[in-house]
Order: sequence, then structure tokens, then C-alpha cells
Amino acid sequence: MSAFLLYIARAGLYLSLFYAFYLLVMRRTTFFRLNRVLLLAGSYLCLVLPMIPLRTVSASVAATEVTMVGVGVAAEQSTQAVFPWKEILLAVYAAGVLVTLVLYVLSARKMVRLIRCEEKIERDGCRLIILEQDTPSFSWGRNVVIGRKDLQETPAILTHELMHVQHRHSLDLVLFLPIQLLFWWNPLVWITREELRLVHEYEADEGVLQKGIDATQYQLLLVRKAVGQQRFTLASGFQHAKLKNRITMMLKPTSSCWMRWSYLALIPVLAVFMFACNNPKKNKKAQEVPEAIQEVPAADPVGYTVTVTDEPVSFSEIEVKPTFNGEDANAFAVWANTQLKYPEQAKADGVEGRVIVQFTIGTDGAVRDVQVLRSVREDLDAEAVRVVSSSPKWEPGKQDGKPVPVSFTFPVVYKLQ
Repeated sequence: MSAFLLYIARAGLYLSLFYAFYLLVMRRTTFFRLNRVLLLAGSYLCLVLPMIPLRTVSASVAATEVTMVGVGVAAEQSTQAVFPWKEILLAVYAAGVLVTLVLYVLSARKMVRLIRCEEKIERDGCRLIILEQDTPSFSWGRNVVIGRKDLQETPAILTHELMHVQHRHSLDLVLFLPIQLLFWWNPLVWITREELRLVHEYEADEGVLQKGIDATQYQLLLVRKAVGQQRFTLASGFQHAKLKNRITMMLKPTSSCWMRWSYLALIPVLAVFMFACNNPKKNKKAQEVPEAIQEVPAADPVGYTVTVTDEPVSFSEIEVKPTFNGEDANAFAVWANTQLKYPEQAKADGVEGRVIVQFTIGTDGAVRDVQVLRSVREDLDAEAVRVVSSSPKWEPGKQDGKPVPVSFTFPVVYKLQ
């Protein structure tokens, strides 16, 4: 559940970045077909980007992970009451999706009912639904709904709607609908949807003028019809809002071909965000499955250093290794695995990582001088220190038959699989 919400948040971040670029750079260009295609393709690409895993692990860390004792930590259920913020957030999100979907279903139902009940004729490769009342025209699929008066007196309106049908603008709105449902909470998604519909109007207006219709008369027609209201959210209509933008775009010269390459500027920006959002310490799938305990290779000397004087002595010079409950260091890893509890907030945030803890096994076998060498997050560090500090006494290491203090480096692995 938290993994899904995390995915939605990350995908929403990519979408916001992409749409902000379009609104700031590309919305004023005359590349109507290109903007249509890239708005839809870019939206779905933003849904895929959070699923691409990226990892950056240094050689020194990789070597440490192979040779040192590790412990997997199970995500345990807390005995304390925890406020169910994830469940509430998911319920609010689901309610928003449901409300958005219901509104579209109601709009589509009214539109389908109107298309079915009125007079229909086949013309110019589309189905005309002719209304007796004076009503704003619109198109959906290959259906064009238009008033009889507009059909007879202003053929430019029919030409405009035929452009919508020819360019399949209704298909764009259907393809954009899942984006709206998943990201109903993101205002840039709704703004971009209106921008997509405006691009449809630009393209339809361009098609009308290419048919030889006088631009001045057509613009005056737009002004006369501007008081009409758009009736259906999934349809393309002649009386679309932002009339000033449409007229300005008709008068605007064709954009430079070099502007087509502006979208390439997004590639390095998205790459940076991908690496930032795929931090190996965060953003993992959170299923509560413990990781298997990693064993130390039998002949591996890494992990221990012995202090006889002020200078540490390598493991190979230790005569008697320290033992835990009569067994080797792996027994301590098993014990620690039973004591560690995954901090609830870290579990909710999907945070994982490896905390490297160093402590000293004194000559009396007690654990002291616990410190964090490599941190992940404050709550994860604190839990690792708590468990190590509560360790029972060890059998101390010996050199020349005498107990000596041993400095032990121990990684605690927090893993949500």
C-alpha cells in the first residue's frame, strides 16, 4: 500500500516536471501535431520512469557487504497503537479517483443519450446528429452534433467539427483520462488537459483556414459563438474557451523548426530526478519479509581488530577469538536479528539501508563504546545502537593467554522485501 502511494507521488513529480516544461516552453509553438503526440507519450513515459531501478554502489561498500557479518531485520508489528495515516491517505486517494470517474461517466452517459436519440445522417465520412434547438456543436468519435441552424447558415462550424473527427481528437481525451484518474490531486494535470483541448482547437482552426475559409470572417464567427458553453468533458466543441488564444495562434507565424528539439532539454533533467528518486537507501517496496542472515566466510579475517596496545592488531594475530554464548560471531547476528524492531516511521517511508556499528568487547566480556560508523537515518541508527548496547556479555578474546579488548565492526541490514 505504501509502495503504491510512493509510486504515485514519484510519478506525479515526473508529470509535474514534464507539464511545467510544456506550459513554459512549448505551449506557444505552432507544432500542434507534435505537441499532441508528445503530451500523451510523455505522460505515459512518466508512469514508467518510477519503475526503472537505478543503483550506485561503490567497490569498497560492496566488499564490506560480502565479508562482514550481517543481520536481516523483519518488519514487526508494533505493540503500540499507530495512527493509520496510510489507510486514511489511501481512502482519500481512492475517493478522489471514484468521484472523478463518476463525473466522467455521467457526462459520457448524457452525451451518448443525446447521440442516440436525435436525427442522424451520414456525411463526409462522419455521422451528423442534427438538433432542432440552437445548441453548441461538438464532436465525439465520428459523431458530430450540430444545430440545424448552424448547419444551414454557418458551414464553417461543420468544417471545424470535421477537423476534430479527421484528427481523432476524442481519442486523445480518452488516452488522457487514466492520467486524470490516477493524478486527480495534481492541478498541473487538469491544466494540461485543458491545454491539450486547446491544441485540438488550434489544429482544427488551422484545418479550417486551409480549406480556404476567410480568416477574418472565421474569427468573427468565433467571437459570435464565444458565449456558448462546453457541454461534455470528453467532447471537442466549437465554442471552446480561451478565444483570444485561438485568434492569436491563427495570426502567429510558424514556429522555428529548431524549437522542435526543445523537448530534448528534458532528458538530462529527468535523468537527474531519476537518480535522486532511486536512492538505494529509500523508495523500496515495503512487504514485511525478513532477510536471510548473511554468514561470515569461515576463513575471512575481516570484521575484527584487536587492541593490545595503542596500535590495533590484525585478526590473524589473535590467538583466541571472542565468542558469544559459546559460539562464533554469527550467533550474535542471530541474537540481534531477534531483538531488532523496524522503526514504524522508517517502515512507512519505505526506507532501507545498512547501519555500520562499531563497539568494543571489553576484557570482562561487556559491550561498551558503541558508535555508528555509517548512518542511514536517525531512527534506524538509534535502533541498531540500542540492540548492540543491550548485548549479553561475550567471552573475551585472548592474546598470550590474557583477555584483551576487541573492537568489533558489525553491520545491521534493514531490508523490506
